[in-house]
Amino acid sequence: MSDERRREVGESDEPVEDEVAESFDAVVEEGAQRLSRTWAGVLVTGLSGGLEIGVGVMAYLAVLHETGSHLLAGLAFSVGLVALLLAHSELFTENFLVPIAALAAKEGTVGQLAKLWAGTLVSNLVGGWLVMLLVVAAFPALHETLVSSARHYLDTGFGWQGVCLALLGGMVITLMTRMQHGTDSDPARIAAAVVGGLLLAGLQLMHSILDSLLVFGAITLGEASFGEWLGWFVPTALLNAVGGIVLVTLLRLIRSKELLQQARR
Repeated sequence: MSDERRREVGESDEPVEDEVAESFDAVVEEGAQRLSRTWAGVLVTGLSGGLEIGVGVMAYLAVLHETGSHLLAGLAFSVGLVALLLAHSELFTENFLVPIAALAAKEGTVGQLAKLWAGTLVSNLVGGWLVMLLVVAAFPALHETLVSSARHYLDTGFGWQGVCLALLGGMVITLMTRMQHGTDSDPARIAAAVVGGLLLAGLQLMHSILDSLLVFGAITLGEASFGEWLGWFVPTALLNAVGGIVLVTLLRLIRSKELLQQARR
C-alpha cells in the first residue's frame, strides 16, 4: 500500500497494518467479482463445490468406518475443503465474509448478494446429493456409519447445545475463509483448510451443507425423511450465518473501519 493511501486512511507505518490493508483490498476485490457473477457462473461454481464437498464426506465416512475416530475422519474430510480451495469452487457458508465485505465497501448490491447466496446454496445441495447417491450405491459397508452420522445431527435438536454447535460451525468456516485470505502462501491456505475440516467434522459441529449430505444419504436409504432434514436445515443455516457474520465478519469490518470508509469514498 502506498504512503499516500496510508495517510488517507490514517494508518500507522507498522507492517501489520500494511498486511491488513492488502488483505482487505484482496477480499473486497474478490467479493466484488463473486457478486457480479451471472446466474450460470453462480450455479456452476456452487455445483462444483457440492460435488467436491461430497468427496470429502465420502472420505470422512470411510475413515470413520475403519477407525471409529471422528478426529481422524475430520482430517480425512478436509480433502473436500482442499479441493474447494484449489479448484476455486465455493460453499454457501464461505460467503459470509468475502461478498459481505464487498457489499459494505459499496462494491455490490443486496440483490447480488441474495442471488449469490441462493444460487450457491441450492447448487451445493444438488451437487452434494448427486455424490451421496453414488456413495450409497458404491459402498454398502458404509451404510451403518452413514445413517448413524446423519441421525446424530438430526437427533441433537436445537436446545442450547445444538444452537452453540451451529453457531460454532458458521464461525469456524468463516474463520477458515478469513485465514485463507490473509496469506498468499498456498501451503498456508491448505493448512487452514485442514484445520477447518478437523474442527467442523472432527468435533461434529453443525454445518448446513456438510451435514445435509449425510442426511441425504440417510434419506436415500430410507432412514430419514425430507421433512426431518428441512426442519433441521433451516435453523442450522440461519445459525451458521449468524455465527460467521457476527463472530468473524463483523469484527473484521470493525478492524478495517478506516479502510472501509476510504473504499466507500
